[in-house]
Order: sequence, then structure tokens, then C-alpha cells
Amino acid sequence: MKIQNKRVTYFSRSRWVPLFLGILMLLVLGRLIDLQIVQASDLKQKGIERRTNDENVRPQRGAIFDAQGNVLAQSIPVKEVYADPKTLNDLISTKQFKSTKEDVAKKLASLLGIEPQNILSDLNKTNLSWISLAHHVDVQKADQIMALKIPGVGLTDEEKRVNPMGSFAASALGIVTQDGHGVEGLENYYDKELYGKPGFISQEEDTRARSILGAPSQGEPPIPGDNLTLTLDSTIQYLIEQQLDGLEQTTKAKSVTILAMDPKTGRILGMGSRPTFDPSNYQKVTPDVRRNLAISMTYEPGSTFKTVTGSAALEEGVIAPDSVFFDPGYLQVGPKVITNWDSNIASRGNTTFTQGMQSSSNVVLAQVGMKLGMNAFYTYLRAFGFGSKTGIDISGEESGILVPQNKARELDLATMSFGQANSVTPIQLLTAISAIANGGTLYKPYIVDKITTPDGQLVKQQKPTSVRQVISKETATQMTQVLEQVVNNGTGYLAKIPGINVAGKTGTAQKIDPSTGDYSSTDYIASFATYAPAENPKIALLVIVDTPKMADGEHDGGPICALPAKAILEGALQYYGIPVASNTQSNVSISPTEASVRPSPKPVTPERTPSAEETVVPDLTGLTMRQAGIVLEKSELHFSFSGSGLANQQSLPAGKVVTKGTTVTVTFSPLASP
Repeated sequence: MKIQNKRVTYFSRSRWVPLFLGILMLLVLGRLIDLQIVQASDLKQKGIERRTNDENVRPQRGAIFDAQGNVLAQSIPVKEVYADPKTLNDLISTKQFKSTKEDVAKKLASLLGIEPQNILSDLNKTNLSWISLAHHVDVQKADQIMALKIPGVGLTDEEKRVNPMGSFAASALGIVTQDGHGVEGLENYYDKELYGKPGFISQEEDTRARSILGAPSQGEPPIPGDNLTLTLDSTIQYLIEQQLDGLEQTTKAKSVTILAMDPKTGRILGMGSRPTFDPSNYQKVTPDVRRNLAISMTYEPGSTFKTVTGSAALEEGVIAPDSVFFDPGYLQVGPKVITNWDSNIASRGNTTFTQGMQSSSNVVLAQVGMKLGMNAFYTYLRAFGFGSKTGIDISGEESGILVPQNKARELDLATMSFGQANSVTPIQLLTAISAIANGGTLYKPYIVDKITTPDGQLVKQQKPTSVRQVISKETATQMTQVLEQVVNNGTGYLAKIPGINVAGKTGTAQKIDPSTGDYSSTDYIASFATYAPAENPKIALLVIVDTPKMADGEHDGGPICALPAKAILEGALQYYGIPVASNTQSNVSISPTEASVRPSPKPVTPERTPSAEETVVPDLTGLTMRQAGIVLEKSELHFSFSGSGLANQQSLPAGKVVTKGTTVTVTFSPLASP
């Protein structure tokens, strides 16, 4: 019995008392720092109500890839840094935390890159128990912040949308805001698919928002968003980006837009505009800079529209390619005199329709339009898709503006025939021209090839969609032959490529002066629409320069836009394995004195063993653009191409170990026969 008493006494003094003291200390500490976890039994004793708190868990947003599998947009984990000013102030006031708020603000500011005074201002809001200090903080900095062990400072999970290629195809991709949703471009159009399905965590807490220890929690994990693979081809997009940069620099234009399409399917191969922006830092530019001009810009197309008028008249049989018109350089239509761009220097007299297209005669096309007639003109106008959206799968498309048919006069018909009065969008015009290129079928343009789950399962595969047959194959062939003459012997001569039949049409449209409501004598939109090879087109292209301000005063579509278009066509055709000259052999001569022998890649010896995040630069010597692109993709490297022919220079030496995703610039030499 004594032994039992001793044991009881021993237990009560050596076990129970320290346990009691420990619990007491926890309660005091919990009271001081307002701990967020409490026992369920405490609530019952104190009569505090219980409630359920449901917290949404954001899913991981899907990635966007180009046609070759390069990542164009993806989400990475980041942190939001928050503070509890009330708790921090209480602990500093009671001397339980030895730093001052000024010291805390300085430490946080140095890591977050924010002015200390701004953070101090937030920490001084002692009536608040929660305030956000910074968003999109990278994980490493967040860990450094937590290592400071500042009471009341914590982290919540966020995602940041990043674009590894910067401004590459920026206006097509669009942007994602802090709430994880896309609001422009592809990011917006496919937001539901990319966003995924949110999850939730359900946890019981008291009315002071403290989690209850031991209370059952429920939840549902988030479902990640699907991935998009685009039709956009990075090789062609690079060619476009290079010409956009060049045109922006040389023309000092208000904007430059280039759009490329597969005319046989409606697949978008590339699109871009200048000025541009980085979607990862979209806040630095205005919404106007972020506009996708290829689908939202409405403008009077000028002479590029003559392809539509001519096709309609050929289809209706009111003209033939060799139909003769009288062109003295001017034409009286009602109260207005229509003139040609070169009326002050040329009077052509009798001229055929083909010759009128070659010289881009307004007088000839006005007569063609009037022979076609108002009803037939509007029938084909709508059949080619003008006046309504194409339905391309990117947010922000406009429908253009047509003169209402019931209000159109004979003068309107004449001017509409050569591209004035009506406003179109670039995507409408290139879609219509692609119908001529492919044999007469209008296709719905699209930019997403397929949608897949995060583990690669196919959700949806896009396919070409035929809208309608607009003109016959015979008419399309006739118009293509006319457009070949525009390039071979007319205003589009700068786009000629040896050995390749190129079809094209230049455009120079006067802009409306908003101060007078009449056409400006100084501001123009220069453009060039083209496709090649003309008999079996692989690519259709539209180049638009809005308000060029060149030192020599040049503003015509041919001189400004045809050469950049030619550069893109040449590069694209080489990429597709089509030689730029009919007698070209599969060899290359770097200089006239060198033998015409195709160089071969050399074996590569890495400078060292690469890590998991690194790769070895391959030897690209002698490869075509297509081959070089495939080799670089397999090496997980990005690329930038210039020139045409076979690779003869690369910015990084073969064998060098670099981080995956590094860009290698490759220069190609012109092909030549032996």
C-alpha cells in the first residue's frame, strides 16, 4: 500500500505537474499570439460556435505548345507573401518579438524589391489581421522570407504565367491575369480548357477563423487544365518576327502586321504585329499595344482587294483575262473622278484586265465592278466572308464594316471594286485570297491543332472546315495566272523568286483623315498579299504596314512590303524542302571559288557531361532549315533562322553544353547549281 502511495505521489509530482505546466504555457502562448488551432472540446466548454470553411484550390493551368512542341506559355508555382499586422504589432508591443516594424519592412523590402516605406505602410494597418504584401514571388525568395521567422508573415500558393520565348507570337497567345484566367487571345478563347477544375478543402473552424484540431477535413483535389498544341510553326513564326522587326525599324510605321496561312486547310502558320509586348509582363503596356491586329484591325484594303473583284467577274463570265478596257488614267463616275496612282505620268489607253491588274489600275477595276453589278458584287462580297467574322479560335476578332447594300450608289460600287469604302480585317482578306489560291474553297481559319490532357491523352483534334465553294477551280486558276503576272511583270516584281511561281497583289490604300473625313494625302496603308508556289501553294501571306513614315516618302505596297514577303516565302519554301530555283541541286557553294559540295555535319564531342537541365549543341553544318529545326528540337533547343539554303553558321559551337531552351541562331547560305 505504501508502495502504491509512493507511486501515486511520484507520478503526480514528476509527470502530472510538468504536463500541467506545459499545457498552461501553451494556453498562455496561444492567447498571446492568437493561435489558429484549437481543441474541439474547448469550443464546447466555452460555448463558441463551430463552422465549416471551404477553401478553393486553384488547378494548374495547361500549357501552350507550338506545332513542333516548343513551350510558348506555361504556369510555374510562385508564392503570395502576406502579413498579419495586428498579430505582429501585438507581439512587438509586448516585447515578445525583438525587432521593430521598420526593421521588418527593410528586411522584406530587400527580398521583395519593394520600397520599405510601402511595406511599412501596410504593416501599420494594425486593425487588419491579413494584408497582401506581394504577388508572384519566386519560391527561392519565399523560402528566404520564411527563414526570417517574422510572426504573422506567411505564404499562399499562386501560379505565374510565363512565356519562355518572350514576345514571340504574343498577340496571338494573349495574357493571363493574377486570378489565373485568360482575358485576351488564345488564353481567353480556350480559358475553360486551360484553366481546369478547381478543388477545395473543407475544414471546421471557430467563429474566430481558427482551425479545430482533430476535426474531420474533407476535400477534392483540383483537376489540371488541358494543353493546347497550335498549328503555328515556330520556323515560319521566326521568319515573320524577323521581318516585323525590320519593317518596324525601317518604316517607322504606326503598326506592322504579318499573317501566314496554309491556304489548303485554313491552318494559321504564323501571325504577329509591331509594336509588341511580353505576355509575362503585360502590365507594362496598354491594351492597344496588346491587340492582335491580324484579327482586329479594320482597314480599307486598297488594291489587294482587286483580287476579289476580279475573281467574281471572271466567275460570272462578264470579263475574261484578256478583256479590253479603256484607261486614260481617270474615270468619271457621277460627281467624282476616279484616278490611278500614276495618272499624272501614265495614260494606258486600251488595256486588258490582266494588264490592269499588273499596273494596279483603279480605272480598270472600277469598270470591272460596274460590269459585275451591285447585286452580284455583294453576293460575292459575302461569299468570300467579308462583313462577318471568320470564326478563328482567338478572342478579339472584328467583323469589318461594309457599306449597306441598300445605301450603296454607283460611285460606291466603283470605289469598292478597287478596295475603298469597305473595311476588312487581315484575317478576312487572307482567308479570301487563300480561297483563290486553293482552287475556290473558303476555309475557316484555325490556330489550335489539338487539345490534350496533361498526360498526353487526346481530348480534341481540330480538322480543316470547308465553309463554301466560292468560285470554280477554273476561275481560281485564271486569277492565279493573272496574279503571277503581277509579280513577274507588274507592281509585285520585288517578290519574284527564281524557279518559283509566285502569285501576289500589291496594295496602297489612302487612310481617312479624321479631321476632314476625307482621304488623306499623306497617310497610307501599304500591303502585299501573296502565295507560293502558285500552282500548288504551301503558304499564303499578307504583309501590312500602317502609316509608313520613311525618309524618302515611300508609301506604296510593292516597294515596302514585297521584299519582306519574299524573304518569308523563300525561308518557308526552303523549310518545306522546295528549292528556290528549278535547276538547283542538293549542294551548296559558299563562295564562287569553293567546290559545290554539300558539307556534312561533324561528330560532336561535348565539352563536358551535361546535367539533367542541360543539353549539347549539335553540329548543323549543311542541314536544311527543316532538318536543322528537327535536330534542335530533339536537343531541346530553340532556334532563330536567317538566310536560305543550307546551314553554314551557328551562334553556339557544336559540343557546347548549354541550358535546355537556349536559342541557337543559324545562318543559311544561298543554294547554287554546280
